[in-house]
Amino acid sequence: MIAIHSATGAFATEWRSYCLERGIPFKEVDCFSTNIIRQLQGCSALLWHWEHHDFEAQLFARQLIASVEEMGIRVFPSTKTSWHYDDKVGQKYILEAIGAPLIPSYVFYDKEKALKWIAETTFPKVWKLRGGAGSQNVRLLSSANQALQVVHRAFNNGFKNSRWHALKDRVWEFRRDRTLNSFINITRGLIRAAFPHVKNSRGPVQKDYVYFQDFIPDNTFDIRVIVVGNRAFAIKRLVRHGDFRASGSGRILYDPAEISTECVATAFGVTEKLGSQCCAYDFVHHADNWLIVEISYAFTAAAYKKCPGYWDSKLEWHSTPVMPERFILDDLLIAIGTRGGTNA
Repeated sequence: MIAIHSATGAFATEWRSYCLERGIPFKEVDCFSTNIIRQLQGCSALLWHWEHHDFEAQLFARQLIASVEEMGIRVFPSTKTSWHYDDKVGQKYILEAIGAPLIPSYVFYDKEKALKWIAETTFPKVWKLRGGAGSQNVRLLSSANQALQVVHRAFNNGFKNSRWHALKDRVWEFRRDRTLNSFINITRGLIRAAFPHVKNSRGPVQKDYVYFQDFIPDNTFDIRVIVVGNRAFAIKRLVRHGDFRASGSGRILYDPAEISTECVATAFGVTEKLGSQCCAYDFVHHADNWLIVEISYAFTAAAYKKCPGYWDSKLEWHSTPVMPERFILDDLLIAIGTRGGTNA
């Protein structure tokens, strides 16, 4: 029996549909319920695609996953897949530990140490909060004075989740697309900024640390590679006009000829070392090397269904529809020994 968290997102919807099509027994459970452990009795696996903006899930998802795994139940995402999700500081440590080609990154928990580093380093640098996706909470600092402002705020009042970030993105999308729908989205963004969703207004204040990365210049794009089991599919994302960030730009190329297989090979190798079921990588190019910006288990599946195929771990190309949600479920069924609706 497969347990699927009763959510309305694309992953849960696709998982339910796939189970119905293949006759795979499943039941819906509520991971937010106090009796979730009892709900999972008799199940072989749990699927729950929780996301960074769900601050309620952030409170306990990692602890629940580890507890469910102690029951002998397979979970997607597993602990190894998700413990560093939406945590750039955690990603720094694990990627350095396994020797992955991470952009040089720096974290400080002491104000004086951060100030000393600023006095000795060079600029520009990229400052980031540990959480946030789609280029949220990311800023290019061109001078030591700008870095000093960030440090003073980080070790004083800190940073609260901005309700205006989504609105800025919608304005940028309108400038890019010039469509009626993108204009209407600005109005929706104004309403959401004035009356934020409760989940988007309860995020914790981020303070008492600072995180920086070296700025890698002259990149007009990044490469986004997603590994799911023995498959890797990828896109090329062009940077926003007048910006240095590609994440969230919506300017995407799907031609596999645009993708360096060096990125694909690196992604497979790092995923194996992480022991991850699924991992997305952002790569930029520097001095004949491809460097990882950050990683994530979660992604928007719809953006990758236009990919014309995927590479396997031997870097052989397969021209076939890319269905990320179904890839994940297929791998989980193999892991628990369930095929075509047969109980594990």
